[in-house]
Amino acid sequence: MPTFSRDGLEFAYLDEGEGEPIVLIHGFASTKEINWVGPGWVSTLTRAGRRVIAMDNRGHGASVKLYDRDAYDPWIMAGDVLALMAHLSLPRFDVMGYSMGGRIGACVALLAPERVRTLILGGIGIHLVEGAGLPVTVAEALLADSLDDVTDPMGRTFRAFAEQTKSDRQALAACIYGSRRTLTREEVGQIRVPTLIAIGTRDAVSGAARPLAALIPGSEVLDIPDREHMLAVGDKVFKQAALAFLDRHG
Repeated sequence: MPTFSRDGLEFAYLDEGEGEPIVLIHGFASTKEINWVGPGWVSTLTRAGRRVIAMDNRGHGASVKLYDRDAYDPWIMAGDVLALMAHLSLPRFDVMGYSMGGRIGACVALLAPERVRTLILGGIGIHLVEGAGLPVTVAEALLADSLDDVTDPMGRTFRAFAEQTKSDRQALAACIYGSRRTLTREEVGQIRVPTLIAIGTRDAVSGAARPLAALIPGSEVLDIPDREHMLAVGDKVFKQAALAFLDRHG
């Protein structure tokens, strides 16, 4: 598995296929394999003639584990993505992020608008500006002595997922606290790249898509039918719409 270094920190990534590059940014407590390989995104995009780059975010997967909450600011994590693309000498690319990865992707588009060709925000709607991220009860669940001690339903879901994936629960808890910041309406209004906002119709985590679309000039909305937050990511309707969006703006 290839790695790259930023400020002495090591990050793992994958780089597959040929053609126009797209960087995929996974969600909280996930990995490049869980978020993008398993649900078929990497194979779908490479078959469509795209070069797919995906990294494990800091604190996740095979990348560096950090325990300082301040290290997980979304703007810092966006810098990790840009460092990877610089490492690969890719001056322009498409960006797709899911959930927390969408928050990071929006920051990438604001930090380097001249480099981002298109932006796909999956699993993140108006909570990009009105919600700070997952509740702190998830962090508390991750740090509890055992799953049996966790009563919060969302906390139990993420604690069980973290145990299943053998994740570093302390690093993930730090990420919850550190990534809890929103973008302002003014910042979101400065996103000028073509943007697709895709959210499941049963998603209770992301916040609504259309209020966010109203803030991003020219953005488009995709309702992923009958999908909640965890299952929407791999939906075939999402894949088809994303490919069509990329083709329209390629």
